Amino acid sequence: MAERRGGRRAGRHSDGARRSRRAPVTAKLEREAQQVVPPGTVCFWVEGGSLALPWGRTPISEGEEPRLMTRCNILGKIDGDARQLASVRSGDSITISME
Repeated sequence: MAERRGGRRAGRHSDGARRSRRAPVTAKLEREAQQVVPPGTVCFWVEGGSLALPWGRTPISEGEEPRLMTRCNILGKIDGDARQLASVRSGDSITISME
């Protein structure tokens, strides 16, 4: 679940309905990586070294689906309404935890 208080800063990069944050990890692109994902999918953008949290249409979407810049590794799904991320502004802090 992503909350809007404390923790890591979000909104470092945003385009349309996606937020991303640099992550201090590296990974290889998995065979199952995807470019088009359902809203609320938690992704790791290998090329950019960051988490991507899409909740809706992005500038490169061909329909209503979130379409990421490139294929990303799928880590999980946001618990709750991912559209709440639309209210996060550059410099806001959010907390991301995995269960």
